Amino acid sequence: MPKMKTHRGAAKRFKLTKSGKLKRAKAYTSHILTKKSPKRKRNLRKAGFLTSADLKRIKRALGM
Repeated sequence: MPKMKTHRGAAKRFKLTKSGKLKRAKAYTSHILTKKSPKRKRNLRKAGFLTSADLKRIKRALGM
């Protein structure tokens, strides 16, 4: 059986932490920023983590 390939799109979007969680960037930061408050934009800069519901599927896409 051949090796499983890494989904390159997923590999660019997620990073695995030491504890095994997957780190991700938050959405809604690319445009239409004028109506968003500074506090909201600042919080969007921080990393988010994947929920347990998505974890198995994305780890498989990353070849883990």
